[in-house]
Amino acid sequence: MSKQQELLDKIHSEFQPHFATVENESHMHSSGRGADSHFKLVIVSDVFEGMGKVKRHQKLYQLFADELKNGIHALALHLYTKKEWEERGEVFPNSPNCAGVGL
Repeated sequence: MSKQQELLDKIHSEFQPHFATVENESHMHSSGRGADSHFKLVIVSDVFEGMGKVKRHQKLYQLFADELKNGIHALALHLYTKKEWEERGEVFPNSPNCAGVGL
């Protein structure tokens, strides 16, 4: 099973999301293609209701604590309630390239 799928399985188990996606963005960073070091997560879940951004991020960092200690360098977290997701038009956030790409 890919690291991407492992992360997605944990998200589904913990958050029962309306929508969730995990993108491996390692190729956009100095780690390069084939690495499992940088991931973008978009999660839409009722679990985030009444929770500020910091608390949402803390929940994810807690869930992926082992992964962050063992190879994952960064998680780009985009966490929404269903209402927030609908209000933004269900538009995926863009990710910038890392300044270290190509070095």
